Amino acid sequence: MKKALLATVAAAVMMVTATACGSGDSGETVRVATLSDSPPNAFQKDGQYTGFDNELLRDIAAKENLKLEFVAMDFSALLGNVAGGQSEIASCAISQTEERKKKVDFSAPYNYQSLAIQVKETSPITDEQSLAGKRVGVVQGTASETWVTKTVPSAELVRFPNDAASLSALKTDAVAATVFDQDTAEAYIKANPDAKLKVAKAFTTDTPHGYAFKKGNTDLINKINDGLKKAIADGTWERLHRQFIPNAPEPAEFKPGAK
Repeated sequence: MKKALLATVAAAVMMVTATACGSGDSGETVRVATLSDSPPNAFQKDGQYTGFDNELLRDIAAKENLKLEFVAMDFSALLGNVAGGQSEIASCAISQTEERKKKVDFSAPYNYQSLAIQVKETSPITDEQSLAGKRVGVVQGTASETWVTKTVPSAELVRFPNDAASLSALKTDAVAATVFDQDTAEAYIKANPDAKLKVAKAFTTDTPHGYAFKKGNTDLINKINDGLKKAIADGTWERLHRQFIPNAPEPAEFKPGAK
């Protein structure tokens, strides 16, 4: 009798334990390709991947019962990594250009591209015309590279694998200017006071940012888009934007109550 009772109790304990473990492990794990050095959009702090894009994605994932596993790489590798299936999502202020849409699919827009020409405080460069004939640093594969190529074809384009290398070239006068996302450029000014940097000119484009996916990954794209709608509706987008990008404009479509 005692043996039967003990067996019953043991079975019950095992069932409860299994149920608890199962509930804790629920949710699909999604691998996210991102950057570790591109504030305020995507960077590492205290060992955590953070920034506007990644914190927004983290909130979206929680709303959709998804778990995120971040991995850092150079920006130029992001889309190839996703297109090849090594990661499910790419996250770091990726502008949705027609050329990129041939390679990957995108989420609904969650911001718009703003760029800045960054120089030393003593530089005579004031705008895009001033870049003619100058060495201009860009991160390979970014909207900055595309913009300089189209807007100032006479500039001597110097391509770098990541933000850190491009910024270092500007600080050491290896290039006369760099072109970053506006928010990134402003973050570098604050983080490098001894370098005496400034933004010569900043401008917002109508090119949307989106999370990138392997073509045809419709189920995951739908989940991310659904979570994004919820993050906009409950004010999370606005809160994170003001936390990470306080000086940038907030498009009306991303505010709570927007349709």
